Amino acid sequence: MNYHLAIDIGASSGRHIVGWMENGELKTQEVYRFPNGVQRVDGHLTWNIDALVNFVKNGIAIAKATFGKIESLSVDTWGVDYVLLRGAEEVRPCYAYRDSRTEAVIPRVHEKVPFPLLYRCTGIQFQPFNTIYQLCADLEAGRLEGVTDFLMIPEYLLWKLCGVKSHEYTNATTGGMVSAETGDYHREILSTLGLPERLFQTLRRPGTVIGEYEGIRCVLCATHDTASAAEGIPMEENAPYISSGTWSLLGVKTPKPITDMASKLANWSNEGGVGYNRYQKNIMGMWLVNRLRDELCPDKPFDEIVAEAEASGFDLTVNANASMFLAPDSMKAAFDAALSSPPQTVGDYFRCAYRSLALSYQTALAELERNTGTAYDKLYIVGGGAKNAFLNRLTEEATGKTVVALPIEATALGNLKVQMQKEEA
Repeated sequence: MNYHLAIDIGASSGRHIVGWMENGELKTQEVYRFPNGVQRVDGHLTWNIDALVNFVKNGIAIAKATFGKIESLSVDTWGVDYVLLRGAEEVRPCYAYRDSRTEAVIPRVHEKVPFPLLYRCTGIQFQPFNTIYQLCADLEAGRLEGVTDFLMIPEYLLWKLCGVKSHEYTNATTGGMVSAETGDYHREILSTLGLPERLFQTLRRPGTVIGEYEGIRCVLCATHDTASAAEGIPMEENAPYISSGTWSLLGVKTPKPITDMASKLANWSNEGGVGYNRYQKNIMGMWLVNRLRDELCPDKPFDEIVAEAEASGFDLTVNANASMFLAPDSMKAAFDAALSSPPQTVGDYFRCAYRSLALSYQTALAELERNTGTAYDKLYIVGGGAKNAFLNRLTEEATGKTVVALPIEATALGNLKVQMQKEEA
């Protein structure tokens, strides 16, 4: 039996899942789970990358102790964030995408490369945390002096395992620096912004073997977690999907990027997939719910929260994608400020959040159908949010689509699928 290890890390937790083929079916077992989260250091939101490295290595050791020989492993995480290196030394801190450090630099980036041009070239929706803005903030702050490399988080973790620095295609596309036409870094844009050419190495495709760690092949999966999730959804047809976690990523596979004016105005992204384009939109997702829970009822189980939301009669909603919800000091206060009449009970807040998400899905799906010229009957939902029957029902009512909820580890499945179809570099 050949065993493979998917290390799937999200903004709030990570997991090690071993997979193997048995009687023609992919079997999986979670062997390790660990916490993750942003930390405020000197007024900035950061990631504890040292802890992530330790968690990754601990989980690998447990996987080996449980299954014996592991043939291969790969790591996927959220997109846009990275670690700067001077040779083998990290430039600290490792900033988290919700940090506000890019706010001042964004207008100056757009003075040099107007956003309509940036979108036409890269096809990536505007988000204040896109890698291109983060690197320009680093440039202005002098943080790129002497820097030899920048590695996206999963590629950084793989480097810590096997000693090979790599840039994986699907993850690179999330940052707004890859040409939608060629699939390589857009050198002209990077040069115009004054970003050092040495930082941008050849992009490698999912399935590339880059090295070894303790006798285990280190493989590049689709290292952006949503790209792996898209690979892991067992669809009968090409239908829209929502990868529902901290973010809700709603999209569909398309043969090539769609970078027309309608897509730009509606803020749609074109991100790399495994042999296809992912026409996709970021929606704030379970971040809203999780932050409300942390603040209002941290010890209350989610089934009780959902029951209270269902029982509530509160019918006001918010724009779930409003910037005020990105990183508020108080999520409750953000909801109160956005509503003409603030909620009175815990159930009211959660009902508002769930209904607001469902309406965001409705709007995004209507845009997707209009922009692609295709109508769809089904909407697949995977990830943690797929377990929420109330939100699924609200989504089905709002969109008019048949919701196929699959509470599976789609990201880990996609990670494993690519490893099992690996190809040598």
